Amino acid sequence: MSKAIRIHTTGGPEVMVLEDVELPAPAKGEVRVRNHAIGLNFIDIYFRQGLYPAPSMPFTPGNEGAGEVVALGKGVEGFNIGDRVAYVSTLGSYAEERNVEAKALIKLPKSITYEMGAAMMLKGLTAQYLLRRTYKVKEGDIVLVHAAAGGVGQILCQWAKALGATVIGTVGSEEKAKLAKKAGARHIIFYNTEDVAERVAKITKGRKCDVVYDGVGKSTFMGSLDSLRPLGMFVSYGSASGQVEAFNIGLLQQKGSLFATRPTLFHYIAKREDYEASARDLMRAMSRGDVTIPINARYKLEDVVQAHEALAGRSTTGATVLIP
Repeated sequence: MSKAIRIHTTGGPEVMVLEDVELPAPAKGEVRVRNHAIGLNFIDIYFRQGLYPAPSMPFTPGNEGAGEVVALGKGVEGFNIGDRVAYVSTLGSYAEERNVEAKALIKLPKSITYEMGAAMMLKGLTAQYLLRRTYKVKEGDIVLVHAAAGGVGQILCQWAKALGATVIGTVGSEEKAKLAKKAGARHIIFYNTEDVAERVAKITKGRKCDVVYDGVGKSTFMGSLDSLRPLGMFVSYGSASGQVEAFNIGLLQQKGSLFATRPTLFHYIAKREDYEASARDLMRAMSRGDVTIPINARYKLEDVVQAHEALAGRSTTGATVLIP
């Protein structure tokens, strides 16, 4: 028996309960991982609330973690018991142990801790595809990052700066401004008290931004579009303030023949070769020091309710991990 968080009905943080579960032996192509750290992400809230439907009820939330291999299913090649691994996978990571498809695992070098491994997978790989594939950031670009002090936001700021871009970050407090600046944001906009598009126009002397990375959603949508140069790219990758409401696509033409996309990580890493290449690119950036994964909060697995409350209240910065 091992312990896991289970959700029997969707709702607020209180619907998450710690229970004893009996895991079956790993199926063909699966590996059992004993989690040493589990990543906490906004997508976990969406599943808990029912905004993203779970495939069955009850379910264990969580899509990423890091730990050691403790059992192998039939047909597994390339992994051995005792291997240090990290993964981003289907639901089920809020647990002491879980079965994961071997194709979802990435081997962790000793230079990367379990906590960093758990925190880097979803957030780090999200930053990787956003910066390197959705819009390929290059030297001289001007990049706007919303929620620049958040887990993905800090990685975007660091990596975009390393790629030679000028980074503008939006934050909600002086404390978060310091974190965003430390991460690489040259300019800071306080979205609570300033007009983002007006400040962007002033900062860039009217040029505006080449790309906007928006993980906030509903409340920042129009300001994001108004911050883009003609033919600029609006990238919506999250909905912390709610989903972007339906809009007339002609709006993109009116505001400068803009491009808009709503990508998700799992489409970018659906092929094993893309998954491995993305992870290698991320770990290279980490080894060069271009990217560090800031872990600013740790909660015990049994304290997951408090962790979700902090995340939903946007009082967290950087990455948060759960420790089984």
